[in-house]
Amino acid sequence: MKKLLAFALAAVVAAPIFAADEEAEDDSIDNIPPAEAPRKQTGVWPAFFAVSEIPSAPKTPDIVGLRITFPFSTKHESVTGIDVGLWGRAQYFEGFMCSVLRNDVKDFFTGFQVGLYNSVGQADMLGVQIGLWNEAGSIRGVQAGLINVAHQAQGIQFGLVNRAEEMYGFQVGLVNVIRDAELQFCPVLNIGF
Repeated sequence: MKKLLAFALAAVVAAPIFAADEEAEDDSIDNIPPAEAPRKQTGVWPAFFAVSEIPSAPKTPDIVGLRITFPFSTKHESVTGIDVGLWGRAQYFEGFMCSVLRNDVKDFFTGFQVGLYNSVGQADMLGVQIGLWNEAGSIRGVQAGLINVAHQAQGIQFGLVNRAEEMYGFQVGLVNVIRDAELQFCPVLNIGF
């Protein structure tokens, strides 16, 4: 009991000291010029409703949770969670992306993309793309649509037209092209290894 009382007394005495340190740190942040001020990394609200992008608008916090984008997405560098709307885009994305018109990720994508046009820039993708037109720089997973394009692919491409520069897996469709394979074109089924 004496030890518990001593611990409680120490906590009461130490609390104002730590609070003063936090206030001093907060004052030092206010003195930093705006160009060097740290950017908040994560949005705390579980849902973010995006509006049309204004070209001069600053980048908004990264999103964790649900992002609803009507009509376009705003400048989010990183999104983790669910993205639903007309046109979704991000630098980095982890989760489920479902946009009616286009899903566009510039650098790294992990998860599912569902829409008319799905793209993962010149970067890495781990997951599934389902749409009319699917493209990725490097994909490990599945592309299913009318047209599937990848530079490097590991997995399955299933569609009317499938094209890959390098392929370790299967292509199933009417036109199947693997540029670095022994058999570059093969209808119905093409295998790269």
